[in-house]
Amino acid sequence: MNKKAFYTELHRDLSALIAGEPDLIATFANASALLFERLEAVNWAGFYLLQGDVLVLGPFQGKIACTRIPVGRGVCGTAVKENRIQRIDDVHQFEGHITCDSASNAEIVLPVYQGNNIIAVLDIDSTVFGRFDSDDQHGLENIAALLSQHIS
Repeated sequence: MNKKAFYTELHRDLSALIAGEPDLIATFANASALLFERLEAVNWAGFYLLQGDVLVLGPFQGKIACTRIPVGRGVCGTAVKENRIQRIDDVHQFEGHITCDSASNAEIVLPVYQGNNIIAVLDIDSTVFGRFDSDDQHGLENIAALLSQHIS
């Protein structure tokens, strides 16, 4: 299956999974489980919830994670500060990278919005350098948009 078809199917399945669920934590929990289960070569998938100037660990799948990340620090904090997706081929080359799992080599972080405000980030890590390409970014951008629409 090509990536476009894969992400179309993933979007459809997530949409069905979260339909009618009003609770943010339940929605993010099932979303992280689905992403972790379906994405190849991923060692962590989950959410950090924005509380003031700090991202606080939310629902996730994978190894133990950093609990709090200040806005502007690491890949997740940079995504919030710059209000844009961060797609990093080699996290070891990212200035200020916060190592939660030393096995992670690539990362993509996507803001999740409620209205016009970032309320969380979707963070996905891989042990494979360069794991996330523009097709992955586009597909995951649609997943983040679905979540944003669902919680708005």
